[in-house]
Amino acid sequence: MKDTKIKCIAIVRLSALGDIVNSAVVLQFIKEFYPDVNITWITEEIFAPILSNIKEIEKIETINLKKLKKKKSFSLLFSSINKLKTLNNFDLIIDMQGLLKSAIVSKLLGSKRHGFNKNSVREPLASLFYTTTSDISYKSNVVKRNCFVVADALGFEITESMLLNKKAVFPITKTFIHSSKKRQVAFVIGASWDSKIYPKELVAIVIQKLQEDCHIIWGNEEEKASAQWICEHSSFATLAPELSLPELIEFISSMDLVIGNDTGPTHIAWAQNIPSITLLGPTTSRMIYETPKNIGIKSPSEVDILKIDKLDFSIKKITPQEITTQAKALL
Repeated sequence: MKDTKIKCIAIVRLSALGDIVNSAVVLQFIKEFYPDVNITWITEEIFAPILSNIKEIEKIETINLKKLKKKKSFSLLFSSINKLKTLNNFDLIIDMQGLLKSAIVSKLLGSKRHGFNKNSVREPLASLFYTTTSDISYKSNVVKRNCFVVADALGFEITESMLLNKKAVFPITKTFIHSSKKRQVAFVIGASWDSKIYPKELVAIVIQKLQEDCHIIWGNEEEKASAQWICEHSSFATLAPELSLPELIEFISSMDLVIGNDTGPTHIAWAQNIPSITLLGPTTSRMIYETPKNIGIKSPSEVDILKIDKLDFSIKKITPQEITTQAKALL
């Protein structure tokens, strides 16, 4: 049931990029049911730019936990705590992350806090910091979990139909123009773990089979070197430009298809309603919201979502032919 007393809320989702992308979809639904509510998003400083143009967010507040961890400075810690305490004017704080760090941040923000209960998170102690909780299996789809905890806190429901018919999550302020008449395909070749990365040699084979304009997205020097290797081994591959987070959204939004590992830039395609193929090795399709045009291809390995095996390199067993067949169907 809608709570008419709620005028100002805080959403806590600190990291990582893919998780923030898969969380931000809730904003349009909150505004549908609470059109006048004021939304503040609390995030890690490095991820603030990706949220900067979302019209549903009134304010973005940042905290630099990585810097705090690295510098181990008490003065920096106290200044960060004091900053959060000064924001204490929320009718409700919703922790979408469910970790101790996000729960502690939520505690500093105000007295009425909602999050996952002890059976629904990887760090059960986090649930002790909330005044109300939601019960949903940790093994559930991450997008559905995000939607459920927010909708449950605010007294409404986010349905499958709403997700399938969602608006693009991130607004576009600039459009990338491609001169070629071929279909535009982006490959996301990086990931947070080596075992989540589809081998560059197999990416080159997929590109040769597709014979479309293929742009290789990279995020650091190591990924850039791999991207350059792919470009040297396929006449259809082009190195994508260096992109800021807002530019990354715009670039991906200009594609006909995105193929990539289980990582933030690949998830942006789903957020923007762009067809996508997510390649899954040590993780499962739990990490994505599958639609007729956003699909996952899983390697043959068995995955325990409660105990991810970061040494599971089975992603390389996904064949280029399988990817190509699915890509051509989506194109």
